[in-house]
Amino acid sequence: MKLPVYMDNHATTPVDPAVLEAMLPYFREHFGNAASRTHAFGWTADEAVERARAQVARLVGASAREIVFTSGATESNNLALKGVAEAYRTVGDHIVTVSTEHRSVLDVCRRLAEQGARVTVLDVDGAGLVDPEEVRRALTDRTILVSVMAANNEVGVLGAIGQIGLLCRERGVLFHTDATQAAGKVALDVEADCIDLMSLSGHKMYGPKGVGALFVRRSRPRVKLAPLLDGGGHERGMRSGTLNVPGIVGMGKAAELAGELRELESARLTVLRDRLFRGICEKLDGVTLNGDAVRRLPGNLNISFASIDSEALISALHDVAVSSGSACTSATLEPSHVLRAMGMEDRRIHSSIRFGLGRFNTEEEVEHVIRRVVDSVRSLRAMAPGHVPAATVAGPSHAGDTGED
Repeated sequence: MKLPVYMDNHATTPVDPAVLEAMLPYFREHFGNAASRTHAFGWTADEAVERARAQVARLVGASAREIVFTSGATESNNLALKGVAEAYRTVGDHIVTVSTEHRSVLDVCRRLAEQGARVTVLDVDGAGLVDPEEVRRALTDRTILVSVMAANNEVGVLGAIGQIGLLCRERGVLFHTDATQAAGKVALDVEADCIDLMSLSGHKMYGPKGVGALFVRRSRPRVKLAPLLDGGGHERGMRSGTLNVPGIVGMGKAAELAGELRELESARLTVLRDRLFRGICEKLDGVTLNGDAVRRLPGNLNISFASIDSEALISALHDVAVSSGSACTSATLEPSHVLRAMGMEDRRIHSSIRFGLGRFNTEEEVEHVIRRVVDSVRSLRAMAPGHVPAATVAGPSHAGDTGED
């Protein structure tokens, strides 16, 4: 077993060797600009991009022409929300989202509100889930967009996107989902779930960093977007700029592998995740699961340790890579907005650790992490004699992990 053990796969994933192999020729041998349509170098690059477009589309049940490549999910979220707000401003000005969304959705909504849009941010329950009926009640005649993530990046809970998509379709409101964490891990289908816009990221599915995609529905309804970038009309005018051909090739291959491996990988990671949680709970008191125990990503385990500071525990786990929440907000000292939105007190929030198991984690690594967590928590508690055991909840189960609504 190689140390340190990496269990922060919600922050980023290692590039799969098959993905790297697919990318390499496009740095040197096939280095053409995909927009150069007058010679073989450009044609080869363009063919590679279109092949990747089809690979990404198949993963989510879309058509290739509905995939727009971006620099990542943050840009995709910005393009979806800002693009709709601008393109539909004569139709309405109301957007509905949820308090546990990624900052690249919440901060965009805040910016749009400053510019005059009306934004409703819905609360979640203690398990981190939003009630679709709350979404329905929030809709008005001026609502143009609902944005609800498919899987939360901190606690891993799966949103009821099928139900929410259907009610949006019935009301003629566009539905966007940030599927960054869900893609390749649970079943996604833009048709079955009535999704009009979907954000994706390459580096969360064992592809390269710096590349993402946005699904933009072309019919029933045809979604209009105002572009964020002007300058060349690339990506059918929705995202100008020279395409990152090696990155796009890598994302395409990563999406293809994710689709092929999803069911087996989901089952294997569920077993490893449950073993990790069970092994920790068997030896420690005061361990509490954060987020719904059933409707969650197969590889996600977010737990709180009573009488423990998460940053101290992370430091003690020097040979295990884990986090206390979103990588995008780890530089701040503010408590997790996701756990706070779930109604947790600061003491529990500051004792929470996120384990993100992935494709390359092994049983041996899980056993090592169990030992290291148990030893570290015991040592830290020994230095804080006032420890009072807290309730331990039942561990995650495999039921419901398909992500289907």
